[in-house]
Amino acid sequence: MRFASLGSGSKGNATLVRAGETLLMVDCGFSLRETKRRLARLSVQPEQLSAILVTHEHSDHCAGVSSLSRNYRIPVYLTHGTARTGRCDGSHQLNCFNSEDAFTVGGVDVRAVTVPHDAAEPCQFLMSWQEQNLGILTDLGSVTPHVLECFRHCHSLLLEFNHDLSMLEAGRYPPALKRRVAGDWGHLNNLQAAQLLRQLGGAPVGHLVVAHISENNNSRESAEAALLTVLDSLEGVVWAQQKEGFDWLSVCRSEPLAASERSA
Repeated sequence: MRFASLGSGSKGNATLVRAGETLLMVDCGFSLRETKRRLARLSVQPEQLSAILVTHEHSDHCAGVSSLSRNYRIPVYLTHGTARTGRCDGSHQLNCFNSEDAFTVGGVDVRAVTVPHDAAEPCQFLMSWQEQNLGILTDLGSVTPHVLECFRHCHSLLLEFNHDLSMLEAGRYPPALKRRVAGDWGHLNNLQAAQLLRQLGGAPVGHLVVAHISENNNSRESAEAALLTVLDSLEGVVWAQQKEGFDWLSVCRSEPLAASERSA
């Protein structure tokens, strides 16, 4: 199982997961034109997508879902609550589930995990294929025992390090937005994310991807400092960028796939 990112951050998110003949996209927060451009960078055509999975209705995660789905007849999987917001109306096909359901898409077993976030029925995903487990965990304001239990056995993990709390407090956001971001239903700060890793027992055996980093309220130095309170080194940590995401990674390997392997 392999995964890659088209981009990660408040301006748009999309993650690809490839397992055997199945190719999934988790969220699509980019325009159709931009999505196609970013897919091409990863040697993927929209026609190859088996399905789009949506975590919640915020625009940086779903703005491009309906146009991509409709133009290329791609089924969309989302919670009943997310569907009721209407943000994915016009999609080719909506397949609704509850935020704690488990289901299969192609050859991939998917478990939806409820998270505390200020959306209608948000979830994140744990994906399994041939005994390989990939966790995608962003957009939550606090770490619950349920989240810890569900993501305890990931071989690779994409994890939100959204903001540095002191930078957020000193920044230019309006007070209400600061409260929303830092609240229990907002986003994880660096120390919260590091504490989650500590409670999980450290970095996963495969890749740890630092994701959904705020361009205004965080810095790589701050996130690295938080990580080093848990990890002995930053070797093997991958940084998901807003502009280019990250290249294909194998869930249980320690290095990126070579270009010749991407289309395998």
